[in-house]
Amino acid sequence: MFRASLRTARSSFKSTRLIRNYASPSGGSSSNKNNHFLPLTILGLSAIGITFYNINHNSKPPVPSIDPTNLSPDSNSSPIFPSKTHPDPINVVFVLGGPGSGKGTQCSKLVKDYHFVHLSAGDLLRAEQNTPGSKVGELIAHYIKEGLIVPQEITIDLLKKAIEKNYESGARNFLVDGFPRKMDQALSFENKVSKGKLVLYFECPEEVMLQRLLARGKTSGRADDNLESIRKRFKTFVETSLPVVEYFDDEGKVIKINCNEPVDQVYAHVVNQFKERKII
Repeated sequence: MFRASLRTARSSFKSTRLIRNYASPSGGSSSNKNNHFLPLTILGLSAIGITFYNINHNSKPPVPSIDPTNLSPDSNSSPIFPSKTHPDPINVVFVLGGPGSGKGTQCSKLVKDYHFVHLSAGDLLRAEQNTPGSKVGELIAHYIKEGLIVPQEITIDLLKKAIEKNYESGARNFLVDGFPRKMDQALSFENKVSKGKLVLYFECPEEVMLQRLLARGKTSGRADDNLESIRKRFKTFVETSLPVVEYFDDEGKVIKINCNEPVDQVYAHVVNQFKERKII
């Protein structure tokens, strides 16, 4: 951005010089030349000053410097579930849907009734974001504020650690809420952590999700529960997350649930589908 602005400043200076040369007569006294030169010089310097003012006042804060690729295992590594150190297979159900589709609500009910471990990618990211002194947390804060997807290495590393911790306590069934959001996330998670058993996909009209999020924003205190961030999140979901749903749908792993219904009715559909797939 600085170089671009500097080029603008140089361009302004060149333009001023061209005007000055055009305005100056080919002959005449040095006094006449100076009379032309002085105001145009002032004009040129003003243009440069305005350009550098914009550099100082309009530039965005720098992204925290950290290399997230150092956080996850090597791309050639095998999934840790199952493996020699983690011999028991696990059931990972990815829970996807637009922002405000009710993923968290339905996951909470499944945890209560069927003892799933609920891992919300968003909650894990926000917890790390709020960890004092965490450089990873600073990077997460930047991405969430801009309505962008956090680098996959960070999210996968947080999920892997959470799954391992619960695995050691005897858990084998996991609801991974709000992940994967992109195809590279899906492929990387299955390569490094575990294969996904199913995808629970909540379908909901955008306007319904918008009203839910705006209502939640009044009390949630979340930085991304404002209209501008919500619109960005909708756009990101449509462009990057829907292809993930389509990918798993081609593998016959997607359960689609209409969530524009009362909460208990939506939950009944989820339970019925899980029983048919012998997940519960």
